[in-house]
Amino acid sequence: MSAFRSALHYLAGQLREIGLFIALIAIILFFQITTNGITLKPINVSNLIVQNSYILILAIGMVMVIIAGHIDLSVGSVVAFVGAMAGVMITQWHVPWWAAIVLCLGIGALVGMWQGFWIAYFGIPAFIVTLAGMLTFRGLTQIALQNQQISPFPDEFRALGSGFLPDLGGGTSPLEPLTVVLGILATLLLTVQGIRQRAARKKHAVEDEPFAWFLSKLIFTAVLILLITYLLAGYRGTPVVLIVLGLLVVVYSAVMHNSVFGRHIYAIGGNLNAAVLSGVKTKRLTFLLFVNMGVIAALAGLVFTAQLNLANPKAGDGFELDAIAAVFIGGAAVTGGIGTVTGAIIGGLIIGILNNGMSILGVGTEFQQLIKGLVLLAAVAFDVYNKRRSGVR
Repeated sequence: MSAFRSALHYLAGQLREIGLFIALIAIILFFQITTNGITLKPINVSNLIVQNSYILILAIGMVMVIIAGHIDLSVGSVVAFVGAMAGVMITQWHVPWWAAIVLCLGIGALVGMWQGFWIAYFGIPAFIVTLAGMLTFRGLTQIALQNQQISPFPDEFRALGSGFLPDLGGGTSPLEPLTVVLGILATLLLTVQGIRQRAARKKHAVEDEPFAWFLSKLIFTAVLILLITYLLAGYRGTPVVLIVLGLLVVVYSAVMHNSVFGRHIYAIGGNLNAAVLSGVKTKRLTFLLFVNMGVIAALAGLVFTAQLNLANPKAGDGFELDAIAAVFIGGAAVTGGIGTVTGAIIGGLIIGILNNGMSILGVGTEFQQLIKGLVLLAAVAFDVYNKRRSGVR
């Protein structure tokens, strides 16, 4: 009986995480039923991943910024600016596509340095600096493109946003073999990693997660990955951008949970004064955080431009709002100090599935905006409710 009570107590403490997974499953099932099975058709799942990839990439960088207690309103304009520079470099300056990618990521780093300097070392709030950045880089985008669209791009560059890994089945296999292998490997690696992490926590006597809950999460994750693998393998295989996104999730999850840099980000977001007194170099950390955000935004800009095969002065409009919404829906605290990369990805998927499902059902854009706004408000209200319930101020 005491074990059962302790399990219930633990699950009550994990209400945020549990609610997020329940919401994701409920939304998928709702649209699967109302769209007569279109939502989970292989072609739709593949399109869903590709079409939301740049928002998911932005959410990975944005969650780190928000955990640290900041915000970045400029990422949509940076996406447009980097896409514009890629267009100018490749189509007008005839720079090789691979060199243009490297140079554009460097531009993103410079953008991050510019904004990070004013925020970290000059003391201007991130809201103001990035609001100025939103206007500045939108203007630079229009200048670079001279208010014209640039197209087309080489096939090798376009593969970054809309390409697929080679079909080892030659188009004759019912399930694309490489995708199946990658899905099974990912499932095994995540399972082994989860078991090893639990063993390490038990070794240091810091494990409080009931075994039944741990096993349930492990099984749920494995089934989810294998389901996505099956659906992708039944269409065209693995999108290139999914590999990019998967690597980012693995690397940044490890950084946030297993590195000093990640722990310091949580520290300055949780209590800035305590972090300073503990010897955390908060200015340097904030600067690097925005440099990283600049690079992430540049990558998202390259993916978006490659996907559309077009550099557009209006590209990236509202991307910052979708990325911020994904982070908060994914469980990040408004006041900072709480959040995960995985949660941000799930939040982004919830927004993507809402957009996709409502579009299939023919819901107008005005009602789509209304519903997404209400979902965001509900997520933040749930966060505030959790804090009040646990006595956190």
